[in-house]
Amino acid sequence: MSRELLLLVDALSREKNVQKDIVFTALEMALASATKKKINEEADVRVEVDRESGEFEAFRRWLVVEDDLVENPEQQIGLLDARKQIEDISLEDYIEETLEPVDFGRIGAQAAKQVILQKIRDAEREQILNDFLERKEHLVTGTVKRMERGNAVIEAGRIEAALPREQMIPRENLRPGDRVRAWLMKIDRTARGPQLILSRTAPQFIMKLFELEVPEIEDGLLEIKSAARDPGIRAKIAVKSNDPRVDPIGTCVGMRGSRVTAVTNELAGERVDIILWSADPAQFVIGALAPAEVSSIMVDEEKHAMDVVVSEDNLAIAIGRGGQNVRLASELTGWTINLMTVEESQQKSEQEHDVIRQLFVEKLDVDQEVADILIEEGFSTLEEVAYVPLTEMLEIEAFDEATVNELRDRARNVLLTEAIVDEEQLEHVADDMLELEGMDKSLAAKLARQNVRTRDDLADLATDELMELTGIEEEKAKALITSARAHWFAEE
Repeated sequence: MSRELLLLVDALSREKNVQKDIVFTALEMALASATKKKINEEADVRVEVDRESGEFEAFRRWLVVEDDLVENPEQQIGLLDARKQIEDISLEDYIEETLEPVDFGRIGAQAAKQVILQKIRDAEREQILNDFLERKEHLVTGTVKRMERGNAVIEAGRIEAALPREQMIPRENLRPGDRVRAWLMKIDRTARGPQLILSRTAPQFIMKLFELEVPEIEDGLLEIKSAARDPGIRAKIAVKSNDPRVDPIGTCVGMRGSRVTAVTNELAGERVDIILWSADPAQFVIGALAPAEVSSIMVDEEKHAMDVVVSEDNLAIAIGRGGQNVRLASELTGWTINLMTVEESQQKSEQEHDVIRQLFVEKLDVDQEVADILIEEGFSTLEEVAYVPLTEMLEIEAFDEATVNELRDRARNVLLTEAIVDEEQLEHVADDMLELEGMDKSLAAKLARQNVRTRDDLADLATDELMELTGIEEEKAKALITSARAHWFAEE
């Protein structure tokens, strides 16, 4: 028997091209499985095969657990009972009992063979997958082997990959035998079927296709910084030249458009806009909105958003069909883009000025004329009036030094008073509310003034209510409320 085991291991190792140790491990699992069928299916059995002689031993074992935690006596033993057998045994150790050699018979041998073959198949598949991953091929080329409920199974060499229906280009009709390219989106090692999951709609796919068509990218002369797609319809890519002698857009387009056409053909006619990348976010957004012409742009670093002003004639072009152009530009640049006409921009500016003017008139106790002068000079908060360097404020022609000092003193006094009020309000705020992610003392004090002082008070609010009470953005309001409600679901 022992010699036969060694010959079996050697033969399987050679035939399946897997390491002997993997076959030995599979063999031990198979022998353990067959042994359990003879003694007790619930038992925990361990088999050890000597790698040199082929001799094997079988052990039945029990895990040592707390006495009141024994759930399965066939696999577990309480600590007190365990110490009756071995005095110094500890929790999580095993008590083992040697089993007599078992005559497996025909059924046991067949079961053992099935376990061995399954283990080897798993090892074989893992080896093929590792060989593939070592080649670092993010762009996969293969043949459609079969269609399963709308999803395609792609054969790429010795490995199978899955191309889900939602990762195919819309209206794309793949059939068995078709050659197909796709981007390796993720690896699912837990899947029983194909473990490589592919995508033809991901932005990375178009970036990889351009790398294939444009040698200058591989050489490092050009770089694709980002991409955004409406699969099968339109895409935008941002390119940057690392060599001043290389025109990034012309190089990607190719002679008579040959390079960009090759990519378009692979993407079922998807039209590609090639944008010049810029380190200046405003310039990058202006380029990304092409062919629309931008009149002016206002950058809000805190909200990571831009107000982009275009003429009435350019508005439809900037938006694009179904909002496509502005959406792709936003995805490409990573900035939220708010499009508006000149008239809308003026209205928004006037509304903002009204709010700031009211703030200055009320808090600084000044008339509208003084408030307007501050706004025209670029002041928008009390903090700026209080703490901007004195020299900068003295440059305002309409104010003398006494006026400047008076304005600074008033602003500081208001801020100090508000800080004291905030501290008083915070005394009534529950600690668990202050610990919420995204919450700060200023926001908590503002909520406390509206009698929102506990996590449950906050959780009871709707998003629009929270926005109205605090003036924060919708995304932050949603995140705060979700965080405040988390303990409700945890308790369930």
